[in-house]
Amino acid sequence: MKRTLRLFWLALCGLILPFTALGGSAEQFQLTLPTLETAAVIDGELDDSVWQNAATTKLRFETNPGENTLAPVETEAKIFATKTSLFVAFYAFDPDSNETSDRVRANFADRDGVWGDDLVGIKLDTFNDSRLAYQFFINPYGVQMDSIENELTGQESDAWDGIWYSAGKKTAKGYQVEIELPLRMLNFNSQLDRQTWGIELVRFYPRNQQHRLSTHKIDRNNGCQLCQMGIATGLNEAESGSDLQLTPALVFNRSGTRDIDPVGDWNNDDNIEPGLDIRWGITPSTLLNATINPDFSQVEADAGQLDINSTFALFFPEKRAFFLDNKDYFDSQMSLVHTRNIVSPDYGVKLTSKVDQHTFGFMLTNDTQTNFLVPGNLSSDIATLDSTSYNLAGRYRADLSDALSVGTIVTAKTSDDYHNYVASSDIKYQPTEQDTLTAQYAYSDTLYPDTLYRSFCNSEDCEPQINCDLGHCGINERVLRTQIDDKLNDSYYKIKYEHKRRNWYAFGQYESVGDEFRADLGFIDKVDMTKAVIGGGYNWYPNSSLLSYVSLRGDWDNTHNQAGELLERETEAMIEMEGAMQSYTAFGYVQRDRVGPRHNGASLAIDDNTQLFNEQMGWFYSNITPLSALKLELDINYGDAIDFANDRLGTELMLNPGLVWKLTDSLSLDLSHIYRTLDIEDNELFSANLTDIRLNWYMTINQFIRISSIYTNIQRDPSMYLYSTPQAQYAELGNEVLYGYKLNPQSVFYLGYSDGMRRNDEIDSLTRDEQTYFMKVSYAWLL
Repeated sequence: MKRTLRLFWLALCGLILPFTALGGSAEQFQLTLPTLETAAVIDGELDDSVWQNAATTKLRFETNPGENTLAPVETEAKIFATKTSLFVAFYAFDPDSNETSDRVRANFADRDGVWGDDLVGIKLDTFNDSRLAYQFFINPYGVQMDSIENELTGQESDAWDGIWYSAGKKTAKGYQVEIELPLRMLNFNSQLDRQTWGIELVRFYPRNQQHRLSTHKIDRNNGCQLCQMGIATGLNEAESGSDLQLTPALVFNRSGTRDIDPVGDWNNDDNIEPGLDIRWGITPSTLLNATINPDFSQVEADAGQLDINSTFALFFPEKRAFFLDNKDYFDSQMSLVHTRNIVSPDYGVKLTSKVDQHTFGFMLTNDTQTNFLVPGNLSSDIATLDSTSYNLAGRYRADLSDALSVGTIVTAKTSDDYHNYVASSDIKYQPTEQDTLTAQYAYSDTLYPDTLYRSFCNSEDCEPQINCDLGHCGINERVLRTQIDDKLNDSYYKIKYEHKRRNWYAFGQYESVGDEFRADLGFIDKVDMTKAVIGGGYNWYPNSSLLSYVSLRGDWDNTHNQAGELLERETEAMIEMEGAMQSYTAFGYVQRDRVGPRHNGASLAIDDNTQLFNEQMGWFYSNITPLSALKLELDINYGDAIDFANDRLGTELMLNPGLVWKLTDSLSLDLSHIYRTLDIEDNELFSANLTDIRLNWYMTINQFIRISSIYTNIQRDPSMYLYSTPQAQYAELGNEVLYGYKLNPQSVFYLGYSDGMRRNDEIDSLTRDEQTYFMKVSYAWLL
């Protein structure tokens, strides 16, 4: 009750205090957009006469690394609208380019994969309320990048893909591009005869440093980027048209599996799966998505991750179009909606809308299986029920003023003898340009099936054993957190205050997660904990060709369980630098006291049931672009680490080098490797290697062939394990060959092959145990 009253008081204060206007303003930059009858032909030539009637402006300022200095190169932009589209053109001049020398950086690549190239683009806040902004960028060949910047979470997501049109062309003076943005893909208030949108035109000019050029100045003393946009007025009688998109799809695949110890015959399964996605813009600010028997197979494999000497479940990002469209409408300060938990739905429907200061989101899907996370304070794992589940998420947000937003979110995941319901409220208050206060409270109600706990047992009877070692008693944390006779009910609350200025910032955060709190449609992997964090930093901006940014920062955190027993106490300090050759370098030192695994797995107690270890570790990260075609990356950790399998302290080394080598404009190699070792008193407990290699050949801007392999090799010394006898060696190899033709993000043709191979102590060489041949065709009909 006290917590609820505090949140109410904060909201009341926000309502009565004066507010700072946070939307884009004419003082920053203003552009009046003419509405013309004739559309431009998007071919990169810019020879249509209609461009002569467009509004024209220049990108006069460098906002990074220069601080609102004069732009080092000239960029001219032209922009106009028709009733159904927004057209933008750029002339990007480069003094180092001429008939015999080409310094412009451009490559053929997949959508959203050309960061580091020369880029021009536009940011649009279509409600001019500094909540969300669309970002559209293209390189000199016309390859597209789009994303959504979310002021609530402070993040940018490039997972969203709109259908828009672009073309580019290199010239003797640099390059030029054309863009058409159909209004049907944008959310805006169509009831207005004349629009006022937040706008910024941007150019990225990568040479010795990554120069960011803009139409207007950006104040580094203001912590809100979206609040500093200019405004574009006009778009008279803008309309989105019918905005109905039907995307039928057909997927063929033949998948085979076999036993390999001993090697058996292949068991093949042929599937033909039709599907349909529907996207209907009921109004320009209200969108309905529906899907029937969707194909949610991943065309591109997730990045490889090493799962060794870790106790928490791995996180994988969402990539599927149905869930990504207007995904930001469901975001809050907690991860309460993570749709990778919905594995294989037969159908789904989603409605999102923004009306004046009110934002709504509703989503409902089924799932042919039921997956959810079982969290803890020392470990987490994935649970699977062999039954159909139904998943619901609803979100409402009210922007009561420029400075104050309040919201609520509800989620539900239900199946036979199982349910999880979550209700949450949140607030964000920005009394000044430098200050931000966020708070959120959530409450959950959960019922587990009576037999769920048995899937996590270490023995058949799942009963505590006498004189057992290190939790090997038939019971572990996941068993104890699922072996419940009644419903689970608990809460989670989080509050954060942050003050940001040009040269320094400070923040404080406190969160408390009850031991019975669950958010099964989200990704909350830690419960039964309280955590307090304070931190800050100081920034310098040297005006130097070697260094453009230096930051010294640090934080201290203290974590206990709900009984007040210490889980972790950590202090970290770090230095960040940006400079020559587009380099970013950071290094730091971490000192923490952290508990190891429980000795008696039949108890959730921490005191007298765990050891407290002192870990000290240094880390280093850097990426650099020494040549326009080559980017190098290196990540290093070295220091103390807990050996969770044996409850002792060891010495860990982690090396993670990587490179992106653009062999030609159309051929690139992306290679990364992870090497980890854990030594116990100078003896190697394990070594692990993961190599992820991807070769991409773009025959045209629409066609590509990709060859990828992810190889994992783990070597252990079983004689050094005290409580178990693991495999001495384990290896797996996943391969994929893919041909793709992509007219736009939803109109695609894919043809490919993938397989998987394994090796262990009983299998002396890599042996294939799964393989898949697949084809997918889909086409987006815009009606």
